[in-house]
Amino acid sequence: MASVYYFLSDIFQAFKGTNTTVLTEKDVPGTDLTGKWIIITGGNNGIGFEAAKSFAGWGANLILGCREPPDWEQHPTAAVKECKDIAQTHGHSSTIEFWPLDMADFESVEVFAQRWLSSGHALDILCNNAGIAAAPLSAKTKDGFHPVHQVNFLSHVLLTLRLLPSLAEQTPGRVVCSTSSYHFLGKYDPELYTGPGMVGNPYQNNKLYYQIWLTELQSRLLKHADYMGIVIHGIHPGFVASSIWTPIKEKGGRVLDFLLSYVAIDSQQGSFAITNAATSPEFGPDPKTQAIGAPNGRGGGKFINRIWEITPKREVHDPELRLQVWGKVAERLDLAEKGLLDVVGR
Repeated sequence: MASVYYFLSDIFQAFKGTNTTVLTEKDVPGTDLTGKWIIITGGNNGIGFEAAKSFAGWGANLILGCREPPDWEQHPTAAVKECKDIAQTHGHSSTIEFWPLDMADFESVEVFAQRWLSSGHALDILCNNAGIAAAPLSAKTKDGFHPVHQVNFLSHVLLTLRLLPSLAEQTPGRVVCSTSSYHFLGKYDPELYTGPGMVGNPYQNNKLYYQIWLTELQSRLLKHADYMGIVIHGIHPGFVASSIWTPIKEKGGRVLDFLLSYVAIDSQQGSFAITNAATSPEFGPDPKTQAIGAPNGRGGGKFINRIWEITPKREVHDPELRLQVWGKVAERLDLAEKGLLDVVGR
């Protein structure tokens, strides 16, 4: 009976991800971000671009980390121009730039991270937003991993760990990770296998692994004097009608077209999940009390469905599974050799 209960509960929680409540600036009022530095992966399109526009209007300096996009996506240079125009309209003279970043290529992630660390700026907010919806199960990146596994998960792990020293330079630092309510439908595999013959769906499974990993990271940050002021959250933007679906629309057929037309929210609505987690006092650390959160706040390592915190899938809080995911990811990314385990504990 317990397994049936959990199955139905997971279905219900995943379904809650289709919440279409219309949010306004009253729900996410934003804040003055003048002088703050924000990195957004995939910031040229969809919810990343909409979040970038909001941040620009609030005065932030922005780095849009983007790959050379396919034809159906806006080029990052156009995104930068629009964000600059918005910033100027609001009286800000912000630095807003596009830096090449291909999440399907670890070398590109390393180059991007080193460029940032060499900039001399402290990083206030990292938005791990870039992602893809699907790829053939037989597909592999140049690094030998399934694209969904690398783009949606592994590369963001690598980027986050590389940038922790910069995030720690100016407390509080925040990391916002686009996981998903569909992590409730993910199937846990201790090998984190994503390929032919796998159990479950690679997108859903990797969202589950990501939420597990970031929760474990937060627990480790709290034990490290230099990183206690960093808060990391997983967010679900909602079921968004963005160009992430373009490559699979033909396969999705009329059902997907119907859902995108009548059930999905637009990218601007979806972006509230990013801007809320990035700026809301409720989900941020208090400089006096470090990462336990703002007064009456909730600290880090949370899962936020649009702008509302909910309890993640039960596996996320299983200490053994968290250690398994942590260890497997460390192995795949050679984190020990890179010296990236020393800062957060082995």
